Amino acid sequence: MDIHFQRDELEQKARELLKQRGVTIDEIADLVYYLQSSYHKDLTLEECKYNVDRVLAKREVQHALLTGIELDALAEEKKLSEPLQTIIETDESLYGVDEIVAFSIVNVYGSIGFTNYGFIDKQKPGVLKRLNDQSTGEVHTFLDDIVGAIAAAASSRLAHASVDEEF
Repeated sequence: MDIHFQRDELEQKARELLKQRGVTIDEIADLVYYLQSSYHKDLTLEECKYNVDRVLAKREVQHALLTGIELDALAEEKKLSEPLQTIIETDESLYGVDEIVAFSIVNVYGSIGFTNYGFIDKQKPGVLKRLNDQSTGEVHTFLDDIVGAIAAAASSRLAHASVDEEF
C-alpha cells in the first residue's frame, strides 16, 4: 500500500470526510461571513467560500481533519480504550487536545486566527451549534473545533488579503 498520497488525493479525502460527517463548505463559508461581514461591507459568500477552499488546500489542515474525524468516528463506534473513549465521547471540558488540533489550523494564518477561533468557539453559530449537540448520539469532539478553526483561518486569510490590498 502506497502511504504517500498525492496532494489532490489528500485534499479530496479531507473534503469527502467533511461531507460524510454532515458538514458542507457552504456552512463553513457562513461562519466566515459571520466573523468578517462587519469588517468588509461588500463581503460575499463566494469570497468566504473561496477562502475556505484555500484553507482546505493546506496539508496541515488536511492532516488535522483526517486525524480528528478518525478519532471522533472511533469514539462513536466505541473502539477507543478507556478512559479515552469516555473523554472523547462526552467531550470532557478539561480535555484540550481537540483545541490543540484546532490551533494547528488557525496558526497557519497568524495570531488573528486565534482570536477568531476563540470568538467563534464561544458563540457556536450555525453548523457549530449542531456539531456541539451531544443529544444526537454522534461524536464531534474534534470536528466542531476543526470546523471552527477552518472558518477562523479563512477569516484570517481574508483579513490579511484586505490589509495587503490597502498597501
